[in-house]
Amino acid sequence: MNALEIIRKKRDGHKLAAGEIRFMVDGYTAGDIPDYQMAAFLMATFIRGMDPEETLNLTRAMIESGKPITWETELPRVDKHSTGGVGDKVSIPLAPLVAVYGVLVPMISGRALGHTGGTLDKLESIPGYRTDLSVPEFKKVVLGVGASIIGQTEELAPADRKIYALRDATATVESIPLISASIMSKKLSEGLTGLVLDVKTGSGAFMERYEDAKKLAETMVGIGNGYGVKTVALITDMNVPLGWAAGNSCEICESVQILKGHGPEDLREIVITLGGWMLKLGGKVDSVDVGKELIDEAIRDGRGLRKFREMVEAHGGDYSAIEREDFVGAEYEAVVKAEEDGYITSMNTKEIGWAAVVLGAGRLRKEDRIDHKVCVFTLKKTGDYVKKGEAVFRVFANDEEKLDEALNRLRNAFTIGEEQVERSPLIYEIVEG
Repeated sequence: MNALEIIRKKRDGHKLAAGEIRFMVDGYTAGDIPDYQMAAFLMATFIRGMDPEETLNLTRAMIESGKPITWETELPRVDKHSTGGVGDKVSIPLAPLVAVYGVLVPMISGRALGHTGGTLDKLESIPGYRTDLSVPEFKKVVLGVGASIIGQTEELAPADRKIYALRDATATVESIPLISASIMSKKLSEGLTGLVLDVKTGSGAFMERYEDAKKLAETMVGIGNGYGVKTVALITDMNVPLGWAAGNSCEICESVQILKGHGPEDLREIVITLGGWMLKLGGKVDSVDVGKELIDEAIRDGRGLRKFREMVEAHGGDYSAIEREDFVGAEYEAVVKAEEDGYITSMNTKEIGWAAVVLGAGRLRKEDRIDHKVCVFTLKKTGDYVKKGEAVFRVFANDEEKLDEALNRLRNAFTIGEEQVERSPLIYEIVEG
């Protein structure tokens, strides 16, 4: 085999054998295949696509480029992955709630990407919380506490890190086979028995079109089940921010409020529903409805909150800091008000996300430092009635120039009309294998 023949074969629209795909992945990871040939391969894949078998083989090769985690336990291991959105802090309350019932949750998460926040950045707003645990440390926390959330390690799917960087530089990011293999190679490297996918669609999602979100969901579910891991996907709405807060320490506080039985109803519903599915895939319940009841019970009796505190402290975090007044709050505060009476008819959720990034909640450049205190609160959502002068957004900032830019973005991030529009359903569809 040689790279040129494989590139030509994919360029001409032919199906690649498992060995050919592995040759490209292993060769590039080892440095034997140069960037320019892998770039050509990625572009050929972007244009010609891959069928389900090729996509599974690509994922498998990326997993086996590293050292997948192995577990010395028969306990079920179920994770959840979200494709990302604005205000999406679901993983933070979800992992401990599921762990209450003896389902291990080994969760490897990411940082802020584009207009979306990152679970790791949110957790790092807790003083002392380490997201850089080694695999042995990670396993110790998972087995001891039941849940752990860390960043990707060097041992897990190294091919993905190298290929992803090249995709970003070669305009080949928006390929469903490549996206699917990237996500699933990381998740399946965790040694899971089950996986729940939260695929976002709408104005604040990477997959804005429903058709694209469904295709991505179907592809990833096919990969997971093909690899022997029970996998299901929920297609959920991202036409409005999830919950109220889009900002790191504020989202931690909102997560704690959910665990205390308070907080925004949309976030609570997503957490309980995903938790129900995780318990079902973990074999703890026969139906999702029973699983949802158990998750709700763990919120009401405080076990989920206690488990979260245990997880934070196992990572070296100071849980008591979350309860202190100075955990949130920034130097400047401002509101964006409605300029007329009427109903909010639409929201540009991506623009709301970018407003939070501009404040410092995310990164405009890789080297940017996160400001954990800044935040955008969405006080009204599509379908709500507002009066002239009523606040739609509340913004916390530590820089006046950044605050001005964020406010300008937010003023253009919603429309008001005379007729009430129906809000999108929170959960559109469930995709099972």
